[in-house]
Amino acid sequence: MGKFTYEGGQKVEIEDRALTHVQLVITAKLRRGEPFPFTWREDVSIGGGRTTVWIHSGSNLVFKYYGSRTPPVNRAWIDALAFTANSPSGLYMVPEPAEGTRLEQDLEPASE
Repeated sequence: MGKFTYEGGQKVEIEDRALTHVQLVITAKLRRGEPFPFTWREDVSIGGGRTTVWIHSGSNLVFKYYGSRTPPVNRAWIDALAFTANSPSGLYMVPEPAEGTRLEQDLEPASE
């Protein structure tokens, strides 16, 4: 289980494979100078709900992985996450599609 930390304060645990895909989307958007919101659901053990942070070029972001190997990348998942990141609501987790799946225009947030 990896961890995403925003500005040294807000943290969320994300499985290493999913975190790899989130990192690829976030870094691609920041390289293009595109700020965006990133929303995640909080675990019920810490009260549930959701958190949204504003990701921009000056953000202090940490991607901490607990595994030593980089997982394989699913291009369809990158595309699906990028689609959400480019929407008005911003980046949020979506279920991993099968490799080679075409992006659907009506993605729904992943349920936990």
